[in-house]
Amino acid sequence: MATILPGKPLTALARCTRPTSNVNTSMTLRFNSTLQAHAQAHAQVKTAPSSTLPPLSALPTRVLLRSLLVSTISSKRFLLIPALSLMSFLSKPNRIWLFDVDRNPLLHGVLKKTFYNQFCAGENGAECRTTIKEMKDMGFRGMILTYAAETVFDHSTQAQHGQGVASLKSEHGAASIDPSIEAWREGTVETIYMTEAEDYLAVKLTGAGVKVTKAFAAGELPPQQMMDALHEVCTKAKDRKVRILVDAESQHFQKGIARVAVELMRTYNRDGYSTIYNTYQAYLKSTPATLANHLAVAKEDGFTLGLKLVRGAYMATDERSLIHDTKEDTDNAYNMIAQGALRKNIGEFGDKGTREFPSVNLFLASHNKESVVAAHELHKYRVMSGLPTVPVRFAQLHGMSDEVSFSLLQMNDGDGTPEVYKCSTWGGMGECLAYLLRRAIENRDAVLRTDNEYRALKTEVFRRVKSVFSLAPSS
Repeated sequence: MATILPGKPLTALARCTRPTSNVNTSMTLRFNSTLQAHAQAHAQVKTAPSSTLPPLSALPTRVLLRSLLVSTISSKRFLLIPALSLMSFLSKPNRIWLFDVDRNPLLHGVLKKTFYNQFCAGENGAECRTTIKEMKDMGFRGMILTYAAETVFDHSTQAQHGQGVASLKSEHGAASIDPSIEAWREGTVETIYMTEAEDYLAVKLTGAGVKVTKAFAAGELPPQQMMDALHEVCTKAKDRKVRILVDAESQHFQKGIARVAVELMRTYNRDGYSTIYNTYQAYLKSTPATLANHLAVAKEDGFTLGLKLVRGAYMATDERSLIHDTKEDTDNAYNMIAQGALRKNIGEFGDKGTREFPSVNLFLASHNKESVVAAHELHKYRVMSGLPTVPVRFAQLHGMSDEVSFSLLQMNDGDGTPEVYKCSTWGGMGECLAYLLRRAIENRDAVLRTDNEYRALKTEVFRRVKSVFSLAPSS
């Protein structure tokens, strides 16, 4: 991390303050009015010089080369479009042997050595534990692990697809024990035992099948069997000091998912920290209002709100009118929520508002370097200045934005912060295809970030090749 020079404000922080009409205007004004007041104090904060090696120097060579291969495909449209078409084709259920990724060993092997290993933790417990160890050896605080099964609702076709649907095909509706919920419970409990203390379990609730998704679509709590399974999962996770991130999913189901998350936070977040986190998607116009409502509930009921903030990953299937009109609006919404939480001032909550700010634990999942650097700098400044703030951790997806992740790790000047995690999915190849396809689409839509990653990876490969030749003895 570069030293902050006297008289120069934090540029990453300053670039994150453009107002937008689609987010809370008063929050924007309060942020801008305090920025200049903090700039001089920020200038006095000195940090240890960053490593002289580039961030990607921490990647093992085999991972670096695989990352470059995947990044080359992702950054070249003439390669990415056919790859997306192929993955979409392969993700459809009931394929013949030749196109079945779980039965055709050649197809399975090609995908496993490339896209699967780049973005997923493993197909079983042993593979996942190996991946987790590798991540921690590279300096990450821990791992966020999730089981792949989920259901996605496509707004354009009004259709559901995914493992949560397929698993219920043979089920009789009158059965007292729903086999899909039971399979979800078993898979999630198995995931808990792959993790270690201070790791995170991310749960996709729609993976539990049609009965659960029907309840979520109606904005209701799921069947009692599912609630019992969730309480078992939460209890086992808390006993192992593993925390739970309730993933945001398709907006068709999100109201019901949020109800479940608040119910679980109300029960398990009463020890002054969050065991359960709800995920808030900054690209949704409704998120500031949803968050304000949950802050009020947390304050009223006396629990810690687990606030995991993401930009959003369902643009291809969610209703477009629910999403901010521009990327800039989404960026502004993300930064204002993140920095508002770190300042303990969001809307009417905090010393600038009319209500006391509740207990909050913040988890920032972002591939945007400006956002995470600005958040870390603000948090560090407030801690060093004795100003109120909230605990914060950071995460990026496994196989994506490694340059951002390792840049954050290099900002550690001995105080253990920032705490950086990698988020990965596990499951069989067929189960993970929908996840892999979404990652590929995300790379397609984030052209600038993908190009930057490609250039950074290529530069690191050239640096290593050059260093090998420079060490070779002259003839």
